[in-house]
Amino acid sequence: MPLIQISQTPGLTADQKRAAIAAVTAAYAEATGKNPDAVWVTMTDIPREAWGVGGKPLG
Repeated sequence: MPLIQISQTPGLTADQKRAAIAAVTAAYAEATGKNPDAVWVTMTDIPREAWGVGGKPLG
């Protein structure tokens, strides 16, 4: 059973998260031939101050 994990900064609405999960599931199932019902997707909101890019925190 494939598991796709998405880490992101907060800000998406519940509807946007549902749409993203559906789109990622569909794309993975199409690319791999897997049954979409077997694809798991998790989305984790991580505060901006916990992210760093180029040695600098985002928040």
